[in-house]
Amino acid sequence: MDLVPVLEEPLKKVLGPATAKVMAEHLGLHTVGDLLHHYPRRYEERGQLTHLADLPMDEHVTVVAQVADARLHTFASSRAPRGKGQRLEVTITDGSGRLQLVFFGNGVHKPHKDLLPGTRAMFSGKVSVFNHRLQLAHPAYELLRGDGDEAAESVDSWAGALIPIYPATAKLESWKIAKSVQTVLPSAQEAVDPLPDSLRDGRGLVALPEALLKIHRPHTKADIHDARARLKWDEAFVLQVALARRRHADAQLPAVARVARADGLLTAFDAKLPFTLTEGQQKVSKEIFDDLATEHPMHRLLQGEVGSGKTMVALRAMLAVVDSGGQAAMLAPTEVLAQQHHRSVTEMMGELAEGGMLGGAEHSTKVVLLTGSMGAAARRQALLDLVTGEAGIVIGTHALIEDKVQFHDLGLVVVDEQHRFGVEQRDALRGKGKQPPHLLVMTATPIPRTVAMTVFGDLETSVLDQLPAGRSPIASHVVPAADKPHFLARAWERVREEVENGHQAYVVCPRIGDAADADADADAKKTKKKSPEDEAEKRPPLAVLDIADQLAQGPLRGLKVEILHGRMQPDDKDAVMRRFAAGETDVLVATTVIEVGVNVPNATAMVIMDADRFGVSQLHQLRGRVGRGSAAGLCLLVSEMPEASAARQRLNAVASTLDGFELSRIDLEQRREGDVLGQAQSGVRSSLRMLAVIDDEEIIAEAREEATAVVVADPALEQLPGLRTALDALLDEEREQYLEKG
Repeated sequence: MDLVPVLEEPLKKVLGPATAKVMAEHLGLHTVGDLLHHYPRRYEERGQLTHLADLPMDEHVTVVAQVADARLHTFASSRAPRGKGQRLEVTITDGSGRLQLVFFGNGVHKPHKDLLPGTRAMFSGKVSVFNHRLQLAHPAYELLRGDGDEAAESVDSWAGALIPIYPATAKLESWKIAKSVQTVLPSAQEAVDPLPDSLRDGRGLVALPEALLKIHRPHTKADIHDARARLKWDEAFVLQVALARRRHADAQLPAVARVARADGLLTAFDAKLPFTLTEGQQKVSKEIFDDLATEHPMHRLLQGEVGSGKTMVALRAMLAVVDSGGQAAMLAPTEVLAQQHHRSVTEMMGELAEGGMLGGAEHSTKVVLLTGSMGAAARRQALLDLVTGEAGIVIGTHALIEDKVQFHDLGLVVVDEQHRFGVEQRDALRGKGKQPPHLLVMTATPIPRTVAMTVFGDLETSVLDQLPAGRSPIASHVVPAADKPHFLARAWERVREEVENGHQAYVVCPRIGDAADADADADAKKTKKKSPEDEAEKRPPLAVLDIADQLAQGPLRGLKVEILHGRMQPDDKDAVMRRFAAGETDVLVATTVIEVGVNVPNATAMVIMDADRFGVSQLHQLRGRVGRGSAAGLCLLVSEMPEASAARQRLNAVASTLDGFELSRIDLEQRREGDVLGQAQSGVRSSLRMLAVIDDEEIIAEAREEATAVVVADPALEQLPGLRTALDALLDEEREQYLEKG
């Protein structure tokens, strides 16, 4: 008998169509195997009640508690028969806190009989506030009758010594999921073990069927520990094997070795540099040049702090490829950034970027820009320069990917801010080479080592963590606009002072404030807000058009204020950036269109309005636009959120450190990492249910080593059928394509 189909059995055949439909639609569970891998979030010990004081607002919760009081109220109601309605109020306690349950109308009769004082039960519902008290309205409940050895069979059958609390939904309570798991649990014996015997035995891990049994029906806390240790290893190892196979396959591909000439373009460029490269830049450049010199395509991730000089490193790599007779393409996510890169590259290269032009240097090439908004004549010339090989370097947006774009000999693809591009876009550009081109992926969002190993595990990683000489420190402060309005007034005074000292400033807002935003606001008003923390979060985010107008007529009157946002015409955007870069504009009020790549050393101050609406990494990116010259930078994070809120704590963390890697850890700890990993793997969902990339760094690192050794010894995994089966489950067709495209 083939054992795999037992776990692939559709849930509707095992649990019935109604339950299976809810599990599929709300939890993404479709098969017996899916349900077995839907692990409990936590466990309640019988006799130990939940802390009611820690309940999160507006979330669906399951609590174990005891009824302290139950009262039935009758009130006048035009809707009820005979004009009288009923409301049952039940107070439950865990010894440390109390919670009110409320039932109305026909829903009062059963709980009125069941929920007598002293009764213990599990309650499930959405936490809300009524009359300044936490309550659950019409919660589902399951009675826990009896204690110790006398526990009723209905509890014993699914609770055991520890009650599993599952990630649940309003449509399906935790205990109903537990009963469904009980139904399919015997199938766990058929689970095919993906770990090689030597690995499992060497690390003292329990077998997979035993781990599944212990995670769902533990008798002791040691059972839970054993199960988690094993299941974390499964997730880490199977994913690392997928990535190791990708690295191994890449290493077999042919590529043209690209080596700079001793007296070529790169040498001429280095000779005219007015500064010395940092140690970090020299080290990373060597890693890249070593990769480029091999006959297999480079796949390297270059990550570094904001302003650490990644563009300089990438440019030197591009020049080395041009030296060897090839071409290099840099893919930027926005036209503003593409234009900025084109400007900075041509300025850094000077006459070396004037190939074929009067005044061009002997060792020179052409650097062209290609964006979607270019005029027909300029676009035609750029395409001609690429196909003839006249242009050694092209910088562009997704317009580079179009079918019409052809290269003479594409040798290197540089992808800037890689998280903004889909895999298909990167793959389409790489497909334009006669042989696979080398690939350099850049990000200014620092990534913790574990995430780099997990998300970008098919890339070698280089890190730039030194700032070039001459960069200035950036002072960051939170401005509590609601609590202390005079702080905001002082912020605008500071902006004026910077301008009076010959500098410039950015003001960043979360949205534009035009007609398209107005339509979105109207739609938002129709939708009930899920979790309002306070008034600051209920109002629409502050807008560029409104704030620019207020500043120009108010605290910044007399200064030259301009706006920049993504819905402006490309030529207008470019003109605004040119004026700001030239120092003709004092204050630029913008959206996050300035988040990456924009380099104006004279801009020393940034005020971020509604800073709590931005993520940690985004705030760090924005802040990196100032302090890029010799004068100190200043970043003011304006927020109306209360001091005790999580949003303010996040802003305090950003203000307290300039270390992007530390901030990236904070960011990941505050978000569901499944969002990060799911998007990176397939754009749909994460395969990680047990593994925590921040906490389980050691497991991930060890799994990477083990996976690499396994793949080197047996690339097709012919000796490990269980591992192949697990890989097939992880890499559905969509994910397989993702990893194939890299």
